[in-house]
Amino acid sequence: MTGSTTPRRALLVANPGSRRGSAALRPVESVFAERGIDLIPIDTAERETLTDRLCDQTHGADLIVAVGGDGTANSVAAATFRTGLPLGLIPAGTANDLARTLGLPLDPAEAARVIAAGQLKAIDLGEVNGAFFFNVASLGLSVKLADKLSSTSKKRWGRLGYLWALLRALAEARPFHAAITGEDGHTILVKTLQIAVGNGRHYGGGMVVEQGADINDGQLDLYSLEFKAVWKLLAIAASFPTGHHGLSPEVRTLRGRRFEIATRRAKPINMDGELLGATPAIFTVHPAAIRMIVP
Repeated sequence: MTGSTTPRRALLVANPGSRRGSAALRPVESVFAERGIDLIPIDTAERETLTDRLCDQTHGADLIVAVGGDGTANSVAAATFRTGLPLGLIPAGTANDLARTLGLPLDPAEAARVIAAGQLKAIDLGEVNGAFFFNVASLGLSVKLADKLSSTSKKRWGRLGYLWALLRALAEARPFHAAITGEDGHTILVKTLQIAVGNGRHYGGGMVVEQGADINDGQLDLYSLEFKAVWKLLAIAASFPTGHHGLSPEVRTLRGRRFEIATRRAKPINMDGELLGATPAIFTVHPAAIRMIVP
């Protein structure tokens, strides 16, 4: 579903702690002022109450604008789902995977002009136990990575910070047992380093969930890294940016609209780079649930 709208009043959610967040605001404010779009800043100090505060401010608003990375976009997912307001994204993070999936320009002023033009596209939204995600929700290695990757290292080192954190996470990676149940009710028992469930296409700074993954195909793409030795994961590292890792015999891939994942002990879940929730977990997709402003 596509369409267009001419925005006049935007609720602004900006992450000043993102790698380019503060610097990105100035050109955005300038472009919006030229186009006659009023910005209403929303305090982001407490993520737990952000959705309610956004929903309380929607009277007369045309859209929500998020300035930051994938975590910032994730923080407004519930509000866009509940209110039906379109979402405009100014990429200002380290990875910017949602922006990459949607083909958004990384220059803040250019991204602001895209929002001002108001071209709409409906995209899918993933959900895990009541929490939403755009890109990927995962457990295992990615949680170790998030634990090693501090906000300071992301802001200072960018993708080099990701690489260093990944090497440290791999050194500590241990396989775990899980039960994966698909929408047909069939359960698979696995021993894995990581299970990832993708709604979008890109994640982790440019890696691809699956070569055919699309953020508006109404499907989730799951992969499970079932390597007996961690070093074998390094041997196929070059296939992740293209989504061809699923061709390895030690990578299980599944596609569907619903998955249940259970583990012996509760394991935390990484959603768009944020640790939200834990297993047991139910993963579902909401087709065409969010209207995004795109080029």
